[in-house]
Amino acid sequence: MRISFIGLGRMGRELVVHLIDAGHEVTVWNRSAPAAEEVGERGATVAQTAADAVAGAEVVVSALFGPDAVREVIVDGGLPFVPSALWIDVTTVAPADAAAFADWASKAGVRYVHSPVIGSLAPARAGRLAVLVGGDPDAATEAAGIVSVWADPDKLRMIDSAAKAATGKLIANLALAVSMEGLVEALRLGHSNHLNTDEVLSTLALSTLAPLAAGKGDTIRQRAFDDTQFSVDLLLKDTRLMIASSRSPLPAVSVVHEALEDASRDGRGEMDIAVIAERDA
Repeated sequence: MRISFIGLGRMGRELVVHLIDAGHEVTVWNRSAPAAEEVGERGATVAQTAADAVAGAEVVVSALFGPDAVREVIVDGGLPFVPSALWIDVTTVAPADAAAFADWASKAGVRYVHSPVIGSLAPARAGRLAVLVGGDPDAATEAAGIVSVWADPDKLRMIDSAAKAATGKLIANLALAVSMEGLVEALRLGHSNHLNTDEVLSTLALSTLAPLAAGKGDTIRQRAFDDTQFSVDLLLKDTRLMIASSRSPLPAVSVVHEALEDASRDGRGEMDIAVIAERDA
């Protein structure tokens, strides 16, 4: 198929390669030229503008930083979608945003599916991400056939609306954010009572935080926060969406949000989220 891929951040660069390897004719666009050129070397056509990328594409996949970027590039961008084109948005957005994008797409004659991914760069590279697919059943079924190239077959979930898929992604990232705060507080408790970092992490291996302790343990031990799997600024944006999307307070999320804000303000926004444990490592 002729597929346009808009947005080549850390995750986008991992996902688009799967489409190229699957034999699709892929055209890419990104605000930053080096990322697009890197993907071009893998076999994609590099467009100079988003409009050039979308022209003639049967499918448009967007993997942008957040809902504001989707509005700027897609909704307000005047892109030349072909009639009945399938727009698969991978961007993490709020449920209200997904509903608004679906409404806009319907009026524009575009079939919209929200398909966020759950997981970090390593499973993305391996094509083993959890993937949500939400939208009109026919469009969602078609989209599932495309996003399956980066999905773990056992973790691909069909959802009956784009807004519900967006909610599901925020719930998954809420679990990550709150677990990260749990790891930080476990370090504080352990260090207050003469356990070192290795002893705390070893104990967490026996707990419900075991997967996160295993995944972030070496990063924390080695203070290798520049090896970013999930950046501070990305999770900060997501916690902001969580808080705005809930009718009730989210006190645990709010604590993490403040820690991420502090890290971003200190110039560590591009570092891995484990950096919020730096002072406690």
